[in-house]
Parts: sequence; structure tokens; C-alpha cells
Amino acid sequence: MEVYLVRHTETVCEKGICYGQSDVGIREPYDAVFESILNQLPQEAVLYSSPLQRCAILAKHIQQNTQIDSIIEDSRLMEMHFGDWELMSWDAIPREVLDPWMEDFVTVNVPNGESFVELDSRVREFLDNGISKTHSKPIIIVAHSGVIRSILCKINNLPLQEAFKTPLDYGAVIKVEM
Repeated sequence: MEVYLVRHTETVCEKGICYGQSDVGIREPYDAVFESILNQLPQEAVLYSSPLQRCAILAKHIQQNTQIDSIIEDSRLMEMHFGDWELMSWDAIPREVLDPWMEDFVTVNVPNGESFVELDSRVREFLDNGISKTHSKPIIIVAHSGVIRSILCKINNLPLQEAFKTPLDYGAVIKVEM
């Protein structure tokens, strides 16, 4: 199955802000980057998206400028929940709380949030049960860095500890076979 993983474009948040599941907007103008993304995608596909607006806006643009009938929003495609750290500057998070997570982001939960293992679990549940295996069309998934990295770890049979070793720019499109 041909799958296109699309990361949302740059957000309105200043650099260094932890925004996870906060529903922040995307930086304008975005027309040129949206067109670049569209040029890498098939005209016909099944389109899935995180419901957060930074993905939903891009998914709507893709849907309106292709022959795709609808968008299937799925909350399992949301970014990692950063709990108490949402919308905080990474520099403002106390070291005694941040350091244990930085040393083991895979299994350590963010206070009142989730761990990367928990994000990975819901992403794998989406892949196993959210995508119909009967699609004859390619699949497009508009999502976030953590979600895309989780999918790439699964496809490439990599440990989650290696998820952030490969750069993943805003607006990136990665074509994979599943």
C-alpha cells in the first residue's frame, strides 16, 4: 500500500515553545509551501488527518485541490500530549522535571501528559485498525512530527529511541510502502 506521510507546515508558535496537542495555527503565507506539498501527492487518494488545525487546514487544502472526496480526521494522529508543558518555553521547564524525560523520552511520561510509547501505541492502533486494508487508492496521512516518526519506526523496524535521529522538516512529504 502506497502511503504519503505529510507533516504540517510551520506553526505560529515562536521557536522553543512546546506545543504538542495545543491547537495552534500555522504561519502565513502558506500558499507556496502548500503548492509544493500538493505537487508531491497523488490526485486520488484516501486522506487522513489529525484534527488539530495545523493539520486540518493543510488537509482541507489538499482535499479541495485534488480529486479526494473527503477527509477522515482521527484523534489518534494528534501529536504527543505534553501535559503541564503545553505552550511553555522548553527553557522554562524546570531541569529536575525535564532531565529525566530527556534521558528517556520513550518511556517517561510528561507530567499530566504522555510518553512516546503511549503516542506510539495509539499510532500503531490507528495503523492496525484505523486504515482500511481494502483501499485500492494511495493513502495520505497529514500529521505531526511525533506521529510520523512513530510510523517510520514501525515501517523500518527501528527502536523508538532512534525516532528523532532523522530530520523531519515542516511540510515534509515522505512516500512509504506499507
